[in-house]
Amino acid sequence: MTKEMFCFQCEQTAGCTGCTGKMGVCGKPADVANAQDDLTRALIALAQAAGEHPEAESVHLMRAGLFTTITNVSFNRETEEELTNRIRGEVARLGGKEYGADEHGPLSLWSENEDIRSLKSLILFGLRGMAAYAYHAAVLGYEDDVVNAFFFEGLRAVANESAGADELLAVVLKVGEVNLKCMALLDQANTESYGTPVPTTVPLTVEKGPFIVVSGHDLKDLQLLLEQTAGKGVNVYTHGEMLPAHAYPKLKAHAHLKGNFGTAWQNQQKEFANIPGPVLFTTNCIMPVRDSYADRIFTTEVVSYPGMVHIGEDKDFTPVIEKALALGGYAEDTVFTGINGGATVTTGFGHGTVLGVADTVISAVKSGAIRHFFLVGGCDGAKPGRNYYTDFVRQTPSDTVILTLACGKYRFNDMDLGTIGGLPRILDMGQCNDAYSAIRVAVALAEAFECGVNDLPLSMVLSWYEQKAVCILLTLLHLGIKNILLGPTLPAFVSPNVLKILIDNYNIAPISTPEADLAKLLG
Repeated sequence: MTKEMFCFQCEQTAGCTGCTGKMGVCGKPADVANAQDDLTRALIALAQAAGEHPEAESVHLMRAGLFTTITNVSFNRETEEELTNRIRGEVARLGGKEYGADEHGPLSLWSENEDIRSLKSLILFGLRGMAAYAYHAAVLGYEDDVVNAFFFEGLRAVANESAGADELLAVVLKVGEVNLKCMALLDQANTESYGTPVPTTVPLTVEKGPFIVVSGHDLKDLQLLLEQTAGKGVNVYTHGEMLPAHAYPKLKAHAHLKGNFGTAWQNQQKEFANIPGPVLFTTNCIMPVRDSYADRIFTTEVVSYPGMVHIGEDKDFTPVIEKALALGGYAEDTVFTGINGGATVTTGFGHGTVLGVADTVISAVKSGAIRHFFLVGGCDGAKPGRNYYTDFVRQTPSDTVILTLACGKYRFNDMDLGTIGGLPRILDMGQCNDAYSAIRVAVALAEAFECGVNDLPLSMVLSWYEQKAVCILLTLLHLGIKNILLGPTLPAFVSPNVLKILIDNYNIAPISTPEADLAKLLG
């Protein structure tokens, strides 16, 4: 532990062991990573001080604190230290104890027995991912006492020095159980606020004139921006995980929500270069900002990057709008394409839509028109090897359906693979949190065929990058779903013994080649 930093929470971590130098592979400086370790120590102290029934302020700080430590949320040491001091103030108010660098914090956690460290990492990183979903739901006014209390319970388990492997494994699975409740809560918040998503074809062309690009996941921020830009001659385009916003009736009712700009998050440094419009980051997915577009990046909520203009709690997006008007946009309509050359993408196939045509889907399976379903989704990333997912989808037989979600879909979502029974073969179910939709559909199909989910003609081929993928994976394990293929690499924080548990109980396996995996899954 004499290195500059230690972080191994994301898929791209150095050498698949951990980032230890002056800067992580994600671009996060060591001082920021260490500040986030301090913040996590403060959260553990808060979990101890708040007890089983945390107050509203403690819950708010817990959600924000866990969320800000997700990869690609904050690169700003000052904002991390400010939040840490607020958390420490809450601990003091509650009469709790603050821990030093050698007590109950990540630096002591990382030096644990490797199996204990692995299980505690799964808990901590799963909690971080779940906190993002709970945060988005809370912004819309939706909270759940069980979800809120479990953040504190989970961190107390991380701090428990006497906890054994069996005890911690039970908490790992409980993260998955509570995250299912959390994703259901966010699904309710989104649909009750903005309507049930409907299938929508989204152009990738940017029309001439002033525009703003909105990245991240937060639908409330997009709503507020749409309201503030109405009638001002400024169009709005989604980016990355904000693409599914086009399918929500109350958001798509805004005529100046025009289309989608760019592809997945890891391409932003190239795609944003000299862009004639500002970009608003509402959640994670920001990368180190380059000079070619630094003057047009804006952040809000827990996203923070040094030197960028931050939109505070008043949510006054005037600086963003003024920048859009000043830059002026493109002089003519500008045609962009996806990575496979497609000019449009389609989204909006959430559980409300798919279950609405369940009879058609079930009949197609019974008749043999649909032989197999593949859930190909998850996080995208910059590391080589992710073309696997493009090649896998391209090679799927014409009598199969691809369900997809999260930003991993940008590897193939502009392909035209035809239709089955009037439905596109590629069904974009939404953001990463919309794994809940895939679960709802899988459970409904299992009920219709009077079998278990593992007995369905359904295979999960998942990609992961950061901590929201961890909590989703734990939810799938909680549900007993087996035979998941995971890539492009397995997590560095999973020890050989813990991996053996996952293999023995759930038959998790790494991806190999598209040809070999397709042959195995269809065999």
